[in-house]
Amino acid sequence: MAIQSGTKAYRIVGIGEAPTGTGGEVSEMEDLLHRVAATIATYRQGEIEAPTAQHVDRWLRQFTPENQLPFLREFSSVMGHIFVTRAWTIEFLRRLIGNQELSGPNPAQYWGAANILQIQSVGRSQQEMVRLLGESLMHGYGLDVLRCGHPDGDFIYLDDGIFSGSRAIADLGEWIRTQAPAHANLQIIVIALHIGGFYWVKDNLQRVARESGKNIIIKFWKVYDIENRRTYKNSSNVLWPATVPNSQEAQAYVDSIASTRFPLEMRAAGAPRWPFVSEEGRQILEGEFLIAGAKIKANMVEEKSYFRPLGFGSFGAGFGTMMVTYRNCPNNAPLALWWGDGGVSTPALNWYPLFKRRTNSSLENIFDDLTR
Repeated sequence: MAIQSGTKAYRIVGIGEAPTGTGGEVSEMEDLLHRVAATIATYRQGEIEAPTAQHVDRWLRQFTPENQLPFLREFSSVMGHIFVTRAWTIEFLRRLIGNQELSGPNPAQYWGAANILQIQSVGRSQQEMVRLLGESLMHGYGLDVLRCGHPDGDFIYLDDGIFSGSRAIADLGEWIRTQAPAHANLQIIVIALHIGGFYWVKDNLQRVARESGKNIIIKFWKVYDIENRRTYKNSSNVLWPATVPNSQEAQAYVDSIASTRFPLEMRAAGAPRWPFVSEEGRQILEGEFLIAGAKIKANMVEEKSYFRPLGFGSFGAGFGTMMVTYRNCPNNAPLALWWGDGGVSTPALNWYPLFKRRTNSSLENIFDDLTR
């Protein structure tokens, strides 16, 4: 199956069986808490304690009380669609190496000659993806990923996702300038591609190639197209508020950026768009994440404009992606998903995260891999 076939190429799964209670009945809230915990069960598996319904509940209780149940309904469905498990990633790579649209009629020959780049200067996602690719190549064709490569082979840049695109631009731009041959085919392969990041990466890398006097043919491969461009906000697949919630903190944040270069431009409400299940549920997610993110941002000791309520980004309320993988939660996602340590260290981190990043109170959590 071609991996370029868009958002319907694969379905990310991970929701476990619903729990049973006395007499086989459980409350809807309890059921949803268990479902979310089952969906994200493999998050940083082996590094942190496995998420439980109690963990999800503790995180949920920080949001507006009357909105917690509808919030959890929508959130459970969204995570069921977009949380990327390790097993799903392995299957993705297994299908990738046999995809003849990429490799041609002889995949073993193609991958044996492929030059698999490991040039990511910040973060660990590429290292993990290449390791899993190596397992697939060894199992499928007996190839050692460290021994693959030939001057005439394609160059492979593999990662789990492109968000803003800044990381890919930095790493591949440097590679083009200093290491790439005069002529090369560059295959950029990711699970999810945010469309704004795609154009930013493509345009910048083509410019670098021209300036370097090199002929680099670039092709992108992906499973999911995620629309996040401001021009297409009404058909976006990220959190993009249609209204400002009735919250002093949220309104104060929106007012604070009203006269800046990139104020919050509301999207028009419409039919549900993947990964959201309903427009009503989407608006609850957007509103609650905006309120929580505004509160978190207000408590930061040092103001940082790139930290926005809905995630690292340069305009509006923030980037707003809901994509999370088993390996990590990107900073481009809402602050309320990953920020904080529950107040263990400082007031600035006084938020209990659902997806705890490595050493949340450390500088690694705050600054590592912010430019994806």
